[in-house]
Amino acid sequence: MNIVYTEEKRFTQQQVQELFLSVGWLSGQFPSRLYKALMHSETVLTAWDGDRLVGLVRVLDDSELVAFIHYVLVDPAYHRQGIAGEMIGRIREKYRDYLYLEGMPEDRSNVPFYQRLGFRLMEDGAAMQIVNPSDQR
Repeated sequence: MNIVYTEEKRFTQQQVQELFLSVGWLSGQFPSRLYKALMHSETVLTAWDGDRLVGLVRVLDDSELVAFIHYVLVDPAYHRQGIAGEMIGRIREKYRDYLYLEGMPEDRSNVPFYQRLGFRLMEDGAAMQIVNPSDQR
């Protein structure tokens, strides 16, 4: 298998939806909003097996000091093949001159993955969130 990585936003709405639903993420239920959000994001790194979208990382940044890794997902059929680690490595390289590169795992079980890649838990830090499930515009 030859996985190709790119920052070109050549994915379709359907491909993105399928990937997000494959990992059970709620955002996959809002395909047009998800697609629009990705198209307007500064960095979206994708992994491809031929024409199949198998992985994606989205980064939100302020262009100078801090970048937030918001999404890291890999199709379950492609787990344990080093795809997520390769994508994070490429993101680390791209943002190497930023003061902070922060990961935002939404599930505590993903913390060891980030730690293996050099991330540390923030001293006294905590992620905060408001969910607006009724807002389905």
